[in-house]
This record gives sequence, structure tokens and C-alpha cells, in this order.
Amino acid sequence: MASPTVVPTVGAPARGGALKRNLGLWAIVGLGLGYMTPTVVFDTFGIVSDETNGAVPSAYLVALVIMLLTAISYGKMVRVYPAAGSAYTYVRESIHPNAGFMVGWASLLDYLLLPMVNALIIRLYLEQVFPALPSWVTVVVYTVFVTTVICLSMRGTSNLNMVLLVGAVLAMVAFVVFAVIELAEGAGAGTVVSAEPFVHDGVTMSALLTGATVVCFSFIGFDAVTMYAEEAKSIRIMPRAIMLTVLLGGLIFLVASYSAQLRFPTNAPFGEFTDDPLPQIGLLVGGRVFQAVLVSAGFVAALASGLASHASVARMLMVMGRNNVLPKRVFGYVHPKTRTPVFNVIVVGAVTLLAMTFSLDTISSYINFGALVAFTFVNATVIVHFAWRQGRRRTPADVWRFIVLPGVAMVLTGVLWSQLHADALIAGGVWAAIGFAYLLVITKGFRVAPKGFDENQPVTGVNKQLTDAEL
Repeated sequence: MASPTVVPTVGAPARGGALKRNLGLWAIVGLGLGYMTPTVVFDTFGIVSDETNGAVPSAYLVALVIMLLTAISYGKMVRVYPAAGSAYTYVRESIHPNAGFMVGWASLLDYLLLPMVNALIIRLYLEQVFPALPSWVTVVVYTVFVTTVICLSMRGTSNLNMVLLVGAVLAMVAFVVFAVIELAEGAGAGTVVSAEPFVHDGVTMSALLTGATVVCFSFIGFDAVTMYAEEAKSIRIMPRAIMLTVLLGGLIFLVASYSAQLRFPTNAPFGEFTDDPLPQIGLLVGGRVFQAVLVSAGFVAALASGLASHASVARMLMVMGRNNVLPKRVFGYVHPKTRTPVFNVIVVGAVTLLAMTFSLDTISSYINFGALVAFTFVNATVIVHFAWRQGRRRTPADVWRFIVLPGVAMVLTGVLWSQLHADALIAGGVWAAIGFAYLLVITKGFRVAPKGFDENQPVTGVNKQLTDAEL
């Protein structure tokens, strides 16, 4: 559910000069955790519990280790390219522009689908709370609202993330308290301390890897903190900010999933709502009042994430249009009155309408396809940039830092990628094939380098009176 990037103004030159360096370590970590949206652990709990045979915390533990290794790679690359902040840029500059294009193309799939997944989560909430309400009505109303808001203004929701984070964490703390009380009274597993949520008969490594692939969806957005490199008080705090974001987010996921797994050893209490049991979890542990609190926290977080992700992909399409990666006349158009890329916003809205039919399991798998490709290549850029180009492979310390760690992370993210559902691999493969064919066209058979389309880069070719900060 989290948005992988920040709102349009971040990371680009603002009116009057460079961005002000006023963000400290914990401010950046807080923003990163806000983008990860901690309540997503409850949205995918039923899916992962089914995949792992009741070992959701173990799946999170596996994913956390892999994400921490990948976060180390992001921390190294953000110091090399502090004004950037995307896997696309790191691969483009470190490996090859064509490889960068393909990684960016894979990430574009994530961008296009993230607004849809927020609509889908809200649909699943309301299906349980208001079962008489048709699902298509929820999706249409949500999509029209978000599309209209973004058409009128590309201003994002970054200032809201701290408030949402505090609210979400408080709701999760309340859940843990309720769960502990009920466990002490004999509910669920009947104990507060147990290894059962991590390992028991029937749990296999293959199942855990499959579950870890799903829960990677929870970590999507941790790399968003790299977008704040130009606003950090010092670039030196960025690697720590990235690591702390992943570590603290992972600990929140572990505590919440451990408590939930003890309280709900099987999916039976959720009935038919295993696709997104958050409302049922709230109802079962705290009654109607807490259900309303937990659903409200998830609803508002999904809406804020939807606004941010919708604006981000619309802007990315605009950058691609302005740089002639996509037809400029269509995708580069900015409405003279609203000063927004109206056509792109509507296109994203049309994709969002598909939330009427897809399942959370399917869409999260599609999103993870692009995310895991990006993570794999970021790990590869560390090896190429430091060990190969800079020759930092002559001492054991350099071999460990610039070959072994990123190499292990690259292999592990590749393993998770291979565990994706077959339909996600097929759809992702088709998307990649389309991107490769398009790359052949725009590079005239690899004779010229592809133009850039980092969502965070300044926009050129807009009306003279319009600054990038106003988009």
C-alpha cells in the first residue's frame, strides 16, 4: 500500500534555489515509516498465513534480513548520487543507460499499480463493514475523488505522513495490548510466549520464501527516504536513515505479526475475508469500536498513499513525455489552468478502476515483480561501481563490503523474485518484453542512449511562468 516515492516537489529545484537542509535523522526515518504504512501487515496477514501454514513472523524475518542487506546497498549508492534517489538512476549511471531504462520500465509497473492497490484495500475494508454496498461503487467513488483532487492540484501528502504514522502505530499498540490480554485469558494459542509463530511442523523453507515474497510488499517505500538526500542536514545521515527505516519497520511488522499469529493460529476466524482480514482482526480483538478505529487508520493511510502514488506516477509519465520517452504531445501536456498533467492523471485513474476485479494477492505479486527487479539491480550497482569501476576489491574489508554483502543480497532478492506467482512472472515478462521492444525503437536499435525519466528529476519544457515546484 505504501507509495514508493515522495510527492512531486521533493528532490527538484524549488523557487529561489536549492532545497533547504533542515531534515534530521529521525524526521527522515519518520517519513520513511509513514510511506511503508505499518498497518499493511494486517492487510496481507491472511494471505501470508495461508502461504506459510501459520508462520507469518518467519516470513517477515526472512524478508527483513534481505531488505536490510538491500538497504545497505541503497545507503552506499545514495552517497554516490545524492541528488537522485531511484534504482533507475543508479543502474543507468553505474551499469548502462539501456539497463537503467529496463529497470525504470519495471518500476513503472509498480507506479501504475500502486494507486490501484490502495483502491483495492479500501474496497476490501468496505465490503466487510458495509456488505450491502456494491464493490464497484466503492472503487468508482474513490477513483473519481482521487483523480479529481490530483487533476486540480499536484500537491502531495508528505506533511500528513507523520500524523498518519503516529495514529497507525498507536492503533497497532492497542492491538498488541488487546491480543496479549486475550492470549493470557486462553484465546488463540493461549500463551504470550511461543516459538510456534516462527517454526512448527508443516513449515517449509519453500513456503517461507513464498511468504517472504508477499511480505516484501510491506517494505515497499523504504527507499523513498533517498528522495530526501538534498534536504537532509548532512548527506552522511542518509545510510543510517535508510537502515533505521527498514529495521524499525521490520520490528513493527514482526511484533504485530507475532501477536496476530498467536491470537489467530489459523485463518478460520476470518471466514471468507482472508484476502484482507484487517477489519475482522479489529472486530475479533476489540469489538466494534476498535474495528472502527483500526479500519479508520487503514482507510486514511490508504487514501493518503493513494493520493501520493497517483500524483507520482502522473508526474513520472509527464517527465517521460517532456523528454520524448513517450509521445510529448500527449504525455507532456500540462493543463494551462490547473497546471497539472490532466491526461496522465486520468490514465492512472482508468488503471485504478481495475481494482473492481483484482485480488490483493495478485496485485501485490505484480507490484513485487518490479520492486524485486529494482532491488536486485541496486545491489548489483554496488559491485559494479565500487568493486569494478573503482577497483575496491583488493582488501578483505573491501571484498566483504562491495562484493560479498551486495552479492548475497542480489542472490536473495533474485530468489524471492523467482518465488513470485506464475501469473505475476508471466505478466511481468510481457511487460518487460514490451519495454525491450520500445527501447529498441527509441534508441534506434541501440545506436543512441535512451532519454532519462527519473520521476524526481526537474521537468523541462513547461510554460515559462511555471516552476517545477508548482507542479
